[in-house]
Amino acid sequence: MSDASREREILGWLDGQRQAMTDLLRDLVNIDSGSYNKAGVDAVGRVIETHLAASDIASERVPHERFGDCIRAVVPAAPGGANRHVLLMGHRDTVFPDGTVAERPFRIEGDVAYGPGVSDMKSGLVLNTFVLEAFKRFGGAPFPLVGLYTSDEEIASPSSRPVIEREARNARAVFNAEPGRQSGNVVKQRKGATFFTFEITGKPAHSGARPQDGISAIEELARKIVELHALNDYEKGISVNVGLIKGGSSVNTVAPHASAEVDVRFVTNQQRDEVWKRIEDILGRSHLAGAVTRIVEQRGFLPLNPDAESQRVFESYAAAAAEIGYRVEGEFTGGSADSGFTANVGAPTLCATGPTGGGAHSPEEYCNLDTMVPRAKALALTILRMD
Repeated sequence: MSDASREREILGWLDGQRQAMTDLLRDLVNIDSGSYNKAGVDAVGRVIETHLAASDIASERVPHERFGDCIRAVVPAAPGGANRHVLLMGHRDTVFPDGTVAERPFRIEGDVAYGPGVSDMKSGLVLNTFVLEAFKRFGGAPFPLVGLYTSDEEIASPSSRPVIEREARNARAVFNAEPGRQSGNVVKQRKGATFFTFEITGKPAHSGARPQDGISAIEELARKIVELHALNDYEKGISVNVGLIKGGSSVNTVAPHASAEVDVRFVTNQQRDEVWKRIEDILGRSHLAGAVTRIVEQRGFLPLNPDAESQRVFESYAAAAAEIGYRVEGEFTGGSADSGFTANVGAPTLCATGPTGGGAHSPEEYCNLDTMVPRAKALALTILRMD
């Protein structure tokens, strides 16, 4: 089959898949799959595996005891094709607690679908799956395609990150199917993030009879919060937010313990290193003699910053989108994603290639169903036209 014939076959087949894509999206959304719900995340994986198998696409699981298994699907290159693969990536977990599907299952109003995870990012999983199927049906791409369905992105991919980095290291390009922006654009640049929890141990005492004998962990925490928030430099893109705090044992007791969870955002790895040193200095100093502070959990994302190769991938995608019939630009966002991991191992990366939507992480989350086919076609055409 000639290149032109393969393009016509693949794009023509995708043109007829809107209902099938919607059906698969419904099946995925109607499964609770919060990041810590391994059974639910794996159940979403089984639906995808069944669909892939029906299209004769081989897949395997990378198991994990605590979090959902990663799923890796492969469509071999067309005969005579190159051997470096293109990676299509997406995560199966959502931020929503068990029972959310029962409260508000998948529904459609006009051209808009609603439901937990419908945009972030189960619609992206559907898009990647149908692009893989299209190439499988019509002889393969000019190089192998790897579909990676991960399990814990919403909590910074503690189990999936090694798998993601391994698949990305030799990739020709990476397309991460996070939701397309409400503008219709894709994402070329993202902030990195560090999330950490720290605890403070003080000393209890009766707050009326002997307050001077106590060491207030809450007071120590309050002083540290002021210092941490002073690190914000919005012009440079650095933010430090103490988002959750807990502390104390009773109103009439000097607080013996307190804790906080903190979100740190940055544009570059250098900024991350610099702000982290300042955070360590703040946490390492005690305002109250005898108060002890320790970090108990730390995780995060790396930033996505474009380089020359990623820019060429974006330009190829933008040209393909224009040929399909819509205009796309590249955006910067403060949100973080797995695409930062792939970019930092050297893989040219483009993010937010999924269908467009909005309201992520909220009851109003939605996906524009009329963008599923055009964006699948744009991705497929980009792959077909890549050098």
